[in-house]
Amino acid sequence: MDTSLFAFSLIALGMALTPGPNMIYLISRSLCQGRTAGLVSLAGTALGFVFYMFCAAFGITALLMTIPLAYDVLKIAGALYLIYLGWKAISSPQSPFEVHSVQSYSNSKLFLMGFLTNILNPKIAMMYLALLPQFIQPHEDAVLVQTLKLGFVQITVSLLTNAFFIFSASSFTQFLNRHVLWLKAQKWFMGTVFFGLATQIILSSKK
Repeated sequence: MDTSLFAFSLIALGMALTPGPNMIYLISRSLCQGRTAGLVSLAGTALGFVFYMFCAAFGITALLMTIPLAYDVLKIAGALYLIYLGWKAISSPQSPFEVHSVQSYSNSKLFLMGFLTNILNPKIAMMYLALLPQFIQPHEDAVLVQTLKLGFVQITVSLLTNAFFIFSASSFTQFLNRHVLWLKAQKWFMGTVFFGLATQIILSSKK
């Protein structure tokens, strides 16, 4: 399980570093309304992660117990999604850090918007429904326990990564927008990571 945790942590980090609705929203809030607003929004996204984690934990457990082929199907679906993420990372032509001004909101609304941004983020849904199951070993610990463990790993990695973006939003975005080569290198690095993990998953599913 240690190898699976490491591989899953790498994917979780890659997805946290790959620009998406959560990152853009949190950076926008931090730049335009301050770090506190960014952290409140991050708390909302954390609740969204917890929601998906428990839905996946109980849903995947039930699915693997009732449908024998579900495990292999989920592994292949997850590998295909990783290939898609790799292609998106490499082919994206825009700088993801061109953030526009946003209206100021109360803490309660910031929390709710953070939660909804995460719940409506297809990348997070696919993370839990397609990617997470392939790191579960059906013949080891209880599937529910493994799923929750992987879920907490993903949440921890995402929260720490996004907290870094919140606290360094201004200097970090300025650095990235000035260094175009760094952005290109980051895209190719993440694309290579996703393609490599997808290949490993596809090969392992054939054993």
